[in-house]
Amino acid sequence: MLSQPTQEALVRAGIDPETVEVLARRTLEEDLAGGVDVTSVATVPFDLEGTAVFVPRTAGVVAGIAVAMACLDAAADDDLLWEHVGSDGPAAAGEQVLRVTGLVRTLLTGERSALNLLCHLSGVATATAAWVSAVEGTGARIRDTRKTTPGLRALEKYAVTVGGGVNHRMSLSDAALVKDNHVVAAGGVTAAFEAVRREFPGLDVEIECDTVEQVSDVVAAGADLVLLDNMSLDDMRAAVELCQPKGVRTEASGGLTLDRARAVAETGVDFLSVGALTHSAPVLDLGMDLL
Repeated sequence: MLSQPTQEALVRAGIDPETVEVLARRTLEEDLAGGVDVTSVATVPFDLEGTAVFVPRTAGVVAGIAVAMACLDAAADDDLLWEHVGSDGPAAAGEQVLRVTGLVRTLLTGERSALNLLCHLSGVATATAAWVSAVEGTGARIRDTRKTTPGLRALEKYAVTVGGGVNHRMSLSDAALVKDNHVVAAGGVTAAFEAVRREFPGLDVEIECDTVEQVSDVVAAGADLVLLDNMSLDDMRAAVELCQPKGVRTEASGGLTLDRARAVAETGVDFLSVGALTHSAPVLDLGMDLL
């Protein structure tokens, strides 16, 4: 069961406590595999108490402190004393982001589960912050995709927001995104757009376009947002010139890299869609140290 401080920290972060509690328990169960932490049981007196601190080994953007707390709660038989609960966001190397006192066996048993999630989510947030920094001042926003780890989408998308990015749709039902295979199935990009608008008139409709000519067609049809897929910088600028007067937003996607992010943003697009934020982010190295 989640402790009150953990529940409060999750609510402050806008994360569903029930979802995280289930995840924390499954993560710990996977680590224990139906047994016990044999190393800790053998080496640590059952009643020994201690204090542990979580610190980044390198500077970055920390995300998921409350999730780490939930993992330690899942390992605990007795209440833990949360002495310091930091806020998700930028952190210096060696900065204490979480400090907790409890039975040492509990802390060691929950350590890896807590760090696996905390390091991963912090890696997503840190990677997002690098992209956000790269386009600063252009007006473009960095956006995530559905290329997420199964079961971790809500948390990974939360980490993107901690890094300064914005979320795309959370699920297939949130909004329509007409991609190339939909266009083939529907018999054309305009036909695909009109079919979605007819079937789901209240939803925003984003259309993937490969050419400026396609952009012209879907703008005329009334698209809300156009995804510019693997376009050159010149074609992006031409597409933006077609879309902006009509109030149609644009999103660059495909083949984007951090070193050319600013050049893409300077074409005038509203968003850069970056799947690598969630599917390829290196972890941020954090550790748990017993004092």
